Amino acid sequence: MSVSPTDINRLRVTKICETKRETSTVKTFTFHDRLCSKAKPGQFVMVWIPGIDEVPMSLSAINPNGLSSMTVAEVGEATRALHQKRTRDILGIRGPYGNSFTLVKDNIVVVGGGTGLAPLAPLIEKLADSHARITFVAGAKTLDEILFLDRMRAVLSRTDGKVVAVTEDGSYGVRGLASDVAEQLLAKERFDMIYTCGPEEMMYKMFLQAERHKAPIQASLERLMRCAIGLCGSCVIGRYRVCKDGPVFSSSRLREVKEEFGRFKRGSTGQDVAI
Repeated sequence: MSVSPTDINRLRVTKICETKRETSTVKTFTFHDRLCSKAKPGQFVMVWIPGIDEVPMSLSAINPNGLSSMTVAEVGEATRALHQKRTRDILGIRGPYGNSFTLVKDNIVVVGGGTGLAPLAPLIEKLADSHARITFVAGAKTLDEILFLDRMRAVLSRTDGKVVAVTEDGSYGVRGLASDVAEQLLAKERFDMIYTCGPEEMMYKMFLQAERHKAPIQASLERLMRCAIGLCGSCVIGRYRVCKDGPVFSSSRLREVKEEFGRFKRGSTGQDVAI
């Protein structure tokens, strides 16, 4: 059954089916929505918190049974209000919006940090279904902040894949930064695609490494999004609108926006804000 733009843009009201505490500052919210179950890895939704705001959220789980999830860090008023929601509380959903990761088989490296791991989780599940060889580099400041380790290990146990955990404080796995560990991997072997999402400084480093090693890359960008349909211009980077032309940017588009990427983004009043 086809999905029309009218269906996607219409605000649907749904109830939270389950909440899960992931870390001290991150929660996963599971809900039922028919259109989200048809989303592709990398797409996002606009979430309306009644009486507070409407904000963009990546989908961290996409299931054909209609259950989907978003994994959210508490960083401001809207996410603080969302973290106070409980099972059976109401949310508004629009979407899914944007493009998605383009799936590539063969030898893959996926590099994520923080809540940037959220859109990468359904991507890895999809790649595993295609029997791609996957190396997943998961970074965080400490062990307590690494998301989806058990889930990704279970997925990759079915394939010729591996998980490399990286913590800045050395509390688990390799001590250091995910981008540094990825650099070591890229120096040793050829990858058919790099997928990345996380802090933009990390993604910018991954872009430079991809260019140096002549490897293609897809990065999921984050920008201020108000409308999600390409009208307001708040999410512009270069000549692109992240909500419509992204959020996933390939190597060629990252080259076009490299004067902005990793350096600054637009704030709530349109001013440039250093990253």
